[in-house]
Amino acid sequence: MLPRRPLAWPAWLLRGAPGAAGSWGRPVGPLARRGCCSAPGTPEVPLTRERYPVRRLPFSTVSKQDLAAFERIVPGGVVTDPEALQAPNVDWLRTLRGCSKVLLRPRTSEEVSHILRHCHERNLAVNPQGGNTGMAGCVLEELSRYVEERDFIMPLDLGAKGSCHIGGNVATNAGGLRFLRYGSLHGTVLGLEVVLADGTVLDCLTSLRKDNTGYDLKQLFIGSEGTLGIITTVSILCPPKPRAVNVAFLGCPGFAEVLQTFSTCKGMLGEILSAFEFMDAVCMQLVGRHLHLASPVQESPFYVLIETSGSNAGHDAEKLGHFLEHALGSGLVTDGTMATDQRKVKMLWALRERITEALSRDGYVYKYDLSLPVERLYDIVTDLRARLGPHAKHVVGYGHLGDGNLHLNVTAEAFSPSLLAALEPHVYEWTAGQQGSVSAEHGVGFRKRDVLGYSKPPGALQLMQQLKALLDPKGILNPYKTLPSQA
Repeated sequence: MLPRRPLAWPAWLLRGAPGAAGSWGRPVGPLARRGCCSAPGTPEVPLTRERYPVRRLPFSTVSKQDLAAFERIVPGGVVTDPEALQAPNVDWLRTLRGCSKVLLRPRTSEEVSHILRHCHERNLAVNPQGGNTGMAGCVLEELSRYVEERDFIMPLDLGAKGSCHIGGNVATNAGGLRFLRYGSLHGTVLGLEVVLADGTVLDCLTSLRKDNTGYDLKQLFIGSEGTLGIITTVSILCPPKPRAVNVAFLGCPGFAEVLQTFSTCKGMLGEILSAFEFMDAVCMQLVGRHLHLASPVQESPFYVLIETSGSNAGHDAEKLGHFLEHALGSGLVTDGTMATDQRKVKMLWALRERITEALSRDGYVYKYDLSLPVERLYDIVTDLRARLGPHAKHVVGYGHLGDGNLHLNVTAEAFSPSLLAALEPHVYEWTAGQQGSVSAEHGVGFRKRDVLGYSKPPGALQLMQQLKALLDPKGILNPYKTLPSQA
């Protein structure tokens, strides 16, 4: 169990104009107000309000008196330099750019409380950020290292673990690579401390496994994306560190074989199975082309990464060996390799974890994060390749097969309104037709807020709006995100 440890809050963006950067990507910090320039030598990202139909809500603008008040609250933690505000104003994918002009760097829950109280009184909108501010907050990888030194592991693991922050992970209910084994943060987070929009500090922090006294309020904030409150402290259940970890990387002749491999894997590996990931051939090609990572197996239409975690190395290796022998003998798998030492395990995981990085180097990326019935998981990829033809550079599919979670990505040389029109709402309509979800683990943010109706009924959307109005009546927390423009 993770010790009761407050999160570091390096920066926040106080909102000026609509169109905030995303909350996941390279390192950043907690509060800021957006600036409108980009780094020298790189193409300038268009303002969000120029690319998307969004209008600024009637918030106040930051005055000299506000800046003086912020300086009293966080001495030395008020940033107004336009150059320093370039990165916090742009999301990691370089698709959104806001115009905030003040970045605040609180370090304690008390400072966060004072800031929000002032912003609430003045009707100043706030965009909380963690992993996009370049600050040294509670980074997931550092937290993982901390608990592993004490013979525990974090129940959450992501490809972006070197830059994402645990506060943002909880706020977005991040899924990741260990979901199959340990489930979601809704189950592993035991307690939270949250600062509400008016500055009230809500203490729902506990380390109890069971507490059935009234409503479980912490669940409201897990996955709320900073729209209901700012998470400042987390209590999270950490499983014991496995004594034996094995990874197998396999090539499969088709997606039907990928599905059969998964079914066989569950039956033969059972309790030691901790991850089952898949990627298509185009993903492997892009990882090789842009990142110079070599495939450890012969070229195949699909690839599968299987991880086992247990307490007995000999027992686990024997079970995995029997599974691999069966999979190869039955034709489900055409080639494979296995790793037990940490260096090779990391090399195999890099092929899967760095796909996002390879895609970002391939051009402009249209990203979709879908939950679908496992047997239909790859059909949308085939559908889009036929639908888009030469208008798309690449259409790829990969993700967490064990969770029914597809990461669908389309790359192009540059942003194209016509290509976007061919993708949306088609992708969302197709997903709804399969009774799927338009957001499996990446959250809603700015760009998906008006497509929630494909996955949620009107009554649920209305209740979400009512909860938002109750906890943030002025709508200052992360505006333009998560909830539809009109429920």
